[in-house]
Amino acid sequence: MKTETMEKIRSLRLPAFLDAYRKQVGSEMEYETMSFHERLALMVDAEHDSRHNNNIVRMIKNARFSDSSAFLGNIEYLPDRRLNRSLLESLADNEYIRQRLNVILVGATGCGKTYIANALGVNACQNGYKAMYFRLPELFSELEAARVQGKYQQLMMRFRKCPLMILDEFLLVPASETEQRDLLELAECRCGSSSLIVCSQIATEGWHERLGGGALADSILDRVVPAAYVMTIEGDVSMRRRKRLVHQ
Repeated sequence: MKTETMEKIRSLRLPAFLDAYRKQVGSEMEYETMSFHERLALMVDAEHDSRHNNNIVRMIKNARFSDSSAFLGNIEYLPDRRLNRSLLESLADNEYIRQRLNVILVGATGCGKTYIANALGVNACQNGYKAMYFRLPELFSELEAARVQGKYQQLMMRFRKCPLMILDEFLLVPASETEQRDLLELAECRCGSSSLIVCSQIATEGWHERLGGGALADSILDRVVPAAYVMTIEGDVSMRRRKRLVHQ
């Protein structure tokens, strides 16, 4: 009967439940003081926790982070970086996602803004929020491919539904008119419905010019910047160089 029950559990695709059941069958003396409901709860909890953890792993993989191991607890609050620790700690509870607010990280190359953005993204996934990571040039390429294939609006709808989107290397080079229109569509479809994390070497004051300096630029900025936490990361030595020096 036990073997038959195990086969039925396997056919229902409940692997963690099955492992917990096997454990109880193999160590019945260990569980004899527990009630039926307590033993059942252990098996249900095992399956629930397994599915929850697998879902987190899947969301982190699908987000395509540049560093899926990034962790908020590993951020280095070195004095010269002047990181806003209280802001980062407040962002850890993901209230900015629930409030559909944005985060803008500004700093020189190698300052660690990408790591912080990835850490926020991984943290969001661990708390059940789907995320997407893009370098801005890659995003433009994906949008252009979708336009050619007639799937542009379908892709925009997918972006709209994602609670958190990370745009790295934002406006490293000035945007073309087509790219400006793409950014406006993206900003419009996400404004008030989902959150953006933007990483840029350019301070927000310089975005207007790189977005063409006209009405399109006004519209994009109006949908992104006012509803954003802005943090500037300082420091004369890049985090990559610091790590190399430590290991020399």
